[in-house]
Formats: sequence, C-alpha cells, structure tokens
Amino acid sequence: MSQNMDEINRRRVVITGMGIWSCLGTTLEEVKESLFNGKSGIVFDPVRKEMGFESGLTALLKKPELKGVVDRAHRVFMPEEAQYAYMATVDALKMAGLDAEYMESHDVGLLYGNDSSADAVVKSVDTMREKKNTRMVGSGAIFQSMNSTVTMNLGCLFKLRGINMTVSAACASGSHAIGLGALLIKWGLQDCIVCGGAQEVNPFSIGSFDGIGAFSKRESDPEKASRPFDAGRDGLVPGGGAATVVIESYESAVKRGAHIIAEVMGYGFSSNGDHISSPNVDGPRKSLLMALEQSGVSKEQIGYINAHATSTSVGDTNEAKAIYAVFGDQMPPVTSTKGQTGHEMWMAGASEVIYSILMMKNRFIAPNLNFEHGDEDTSKLNIPAQRIDNYDFDMFLSNSFGFGGTNSTLIIKDVRE
Repeated sequence: MSQNMDEINRRRVVITGMGIWSCLGTTLEEVKESLFNGKSGIVFDPVRKEMGFESGLTALLKKPELKGVVDRAHRVFMPEEAQYAYMATVDALKMAGLDAEYMESHDVGLLYGNDSSADAVVKSVDTMREKKNTRMVGSGAIFQSMNSTVTMNLGCLFKLRGINMTVSAACASGSHAIGLGALLIKWGLQDCIVCGGAQEVNPFSIGSFDGIGAFSKRESDPEKASRPFDAGRDGLVPGGGAATVVIESYESAVKRGAHIIAEVMGYGFSSNGDHISSPNVDGPRKSLLMALEQSGVSKEQIGYINAHATSTSVGDTNEAKAIYAVFGDQMPPVTSTKGQTGHEMWMAGASEVIYSILMMKNRFIAPNLNFEHGDEDTSKLNIPAQRIDNYDFDMFLSNSFGFGGTNSTLIIKDVRE
C-alpha cells in the first residue's frame, strides 16, 4: 500500500446507496412515512402462544416474493434472512448506481451482520430425526443453516469480488459491519463495500430469549409494548428484516458520478469484559468517546442520538448513564426507534443508520414511541415523546450494543448538494 498514514487518515468514506426491508415498510419512502407518523410495526402472534411462548409479541414483516426474480436453483440456498437482505440490497445497489457490469469489473466488497439461522437448522434436524436419512435434508440446507448464509448468497447473486465476510456480533452486528467496512476503505484496502445487517423473524430464532423472560408481556396492546427509556418498560419486542448501505471512498463516488447521501465520520467500539447478558456503563461510554475522537467532531456538533435502548430495565438505564456521562448538559434529542420497530437484533445497527438518515434528510425526529415517564436515569436525557418538526441537523450518533458486551457507535454526517 503506497499511501502514508496521513493520506489514509484523510480518506473519506461516504454512503451512496440504501435499501431496507422492515416492519415499517419495504421502501425508503414507506419507512420515512412510518417514522414521521409514529407508526408501530408490532403485532400479537397467536401461533407463538400455541408454541408455548410467554409473549406472543413480534414485528410483522411482509414476505419477499422471489419467484421470477431469483432462479429456483438459487432460491433453495436462501433462508428467510437472506431473502430480506437480497431485497434490501437490490434497492441499495440501484440507488448507488452500481450495475452488474461495474460489479463484475471491480472488487466490490461485502460485510453483513448476521448471528443466527435458526429456522434452517431446526428444519434440517427435524428432517433427520423423522426420516432417519441425512440425504432427505437436501443440499440447500447446508447453505441456509450456516451463520454466513447472507454473505454467501449475496456474494454469489451479485457477483461481488471484494472482501466477503459475515460480522457476527450479536445486536451490534449491523453497526460493526458498517464501521469495519469504513476502516477498510479508509485504509485503502477497498474502494466500495456493501454493508448491512439481517435478522430472521420466525419463532425458532428467538424462543430462547422468550424463555429467559426478555420479552414484554403487554399483549393486550401490542403497539404500546416496546417502551424504550420509559419507567414502565417490561422487556423488548423481537423484530427483524434487513438493511443495506453501500459505502465507498469519496474519490470512488466522485469518479463514478454517484449521488453522495452522507459521510461516515467515526466508528467507536469496545467490549464490556463483564457479564455475558447484563450491560455495564463503562463499555458503552468508551465506545461513544472513541467514535467522537475518531470522527474529529465535538459533542456539541451531534444533533441527534439514535440510542440502542431496547426497552429492557438494565440496558436502557446503563445506556442512559453512559450517554449522560459523555454529553452531560450538551444533550441533543435522544430516541430509540425500537419503540416503533421492536428490537431488530442483528439488523438493528444498519437499519437505525437508515432511519436516522431519513429523519436527517427530512428535518424531523420521530417520537420515542410510548415514552411517558422517565426513571431516575432516563429522565436526564432529552427524550421527545412527540415528533420534532422542522429540526435541522447535519450529524447524528447511533449506538448498538450486544450480548457478550460488544459495543459499536457510528457518527454519520449529512452531505447536501
């Protein structure tokens, strides 16, 4: 690599494409309208109760129709989350102006967050037990059941020839994918990378979470169940889908004549080195501080914080403490879009970047849905329970934290023409 460190540190990373498959919509316009109107994507699923779930709450997603879009010979390799990711990536590539000819002649990379493929594993094991014959499982099961299923499928379908890797970091997976991709571009190792996160929504993928009492029990009013930062929160609501962002060097985007949406200014990360499921304060605080330092911006320049806050008691409290420790009285609006979407898990770090960009571009902050009363710690934050209109900001910070104590923080800046 011929560049010196000063040149590397000046290499800018920009976002040129976005696509999403969410309970708030399957196009950027649908999602923007849902955010603006404070629409919830949470429903009650009676099937989960029949399966023995304590909570039947879940996000409701539209199922992709891939017949006539993806060859049957390849569809057999695609589990639920890979289908969501395919649909999101088609839109992101189109927005970025990346066609098949470009991707076949350039080393476009792929980093995608995913940390499970439970449905495919369960079905394969059930078949083996019932049929007593491994050949009955089918060849597609291999590729559906591996954790790297999303990147294997996307890499082949779009003929991507750069880095190809799944980022498996629990609920910070999607955020780490973008952050790590930005570092590779900043270091000159790649010019363009497709990044994102995907999460399956079937009951098998989250049954163990239900078993430890992690989910809200407010089944009588599903839309009010996910309550980030609210004193009355009683657990998260599972969600999912997929979100894709195309990131590339500023030079690459300009050379291609691509429309630049935003710039990745900073990426912070840390590990709590503590309890496997209970977050602490110091780890998230370090991630926030690192992102600010790496971006070279001051906390006063951050116009909005998209919090990780999943609507759990300890998680929301400790994140509130970490945010307050860093921002103090210089507190911008803080919300968690999980009030509308539930916890999108491996997808969340990528989707929440898209949600925040849509708000930034359209000059509003979606309400922190179901926030009525703060507790001792969350009341110290500037949490809007109602939509903020005509709010002009050009930089936001997005937190994503995961089991095992993995933390990721991204700082994104608007690019306006």
